[in-house]
Amino acid sequence: MSNIAGKAYAMNVLTPSPPGRTWINRLLFMVSRGLPQTLGGLLGLSLIHFARWVIIRRDQWPDLGQGPQTLKYDYMLFCSNFNGTWDQYIDAFSDGIPNGLNLFWYSAFGYPKSIPVTAFKNYIVHNQIDTNYYYNATPGAAQRDVKAALRVRAAVLDLARRHGAETPEQFAKTWAAAFARLQGDMGDPGYGPVASLSTEAADLNRAPFVKAGAALRRA
Repeated sequence: MSNIAGKAYAMNVLTPSPPGRTWINRLLFMVSRGLPQTLGGLLGLSLIHFARWVIIRRDQWPDLGQGPQTLKYDYMLFCSNFNGTWDQYIDAFSDGIPNGLNLFWYSAFGYPKSIPVTAFKNYIVHNQIDTNYYYNATPGAAQRDVKAALRVRAAVLDLARRHGAETPEQFAKTWAAAFARLQGDMGDPGYGPVASLSTEAADLNRAPFVKAGAALRRA
């Protein structure tokens, strides 16, 4: 699946809006940038790498060789990278900032509001565009894994500096303190998530047949 790279998932959603109402969204975005505390629920979702909403006016549609476009509506492009499955992300979004989502998609045609979540998921599915090429520099690491690795690296560099400046007895204490502080950052990062619960169920159902086939090939 092109949207997935290791533990990360790339989402792009494009929704049409009447030009006479998109100025409201631009105003809301301006307020959110100036008052980031209004996005407290979004900033608290640690599974998110990146999220951005952009209004593309009907006369600003990029020409990538297809020629000038005559469009009736403005469009809002939502781009996000996150850890976890598609379902987990939408559930967390709907639960964490339902009112914020309703404001950001205020002008979009057919937007059903973020609660109940089933209708919201159907809306995202209908308007989502698959990512044809998704590059992730650290596909085996989630956001927390990267932050943990950076903390370990900083501690190792500090230990290397202290090693030449402290006595063996002092350095033993320094080492023990650093290890105790960082032991939670040195675990196995684990495996990437499945694409969906349906994918997981299919994998579990298929596993016995895969093992049986492998046994036949060995025989």
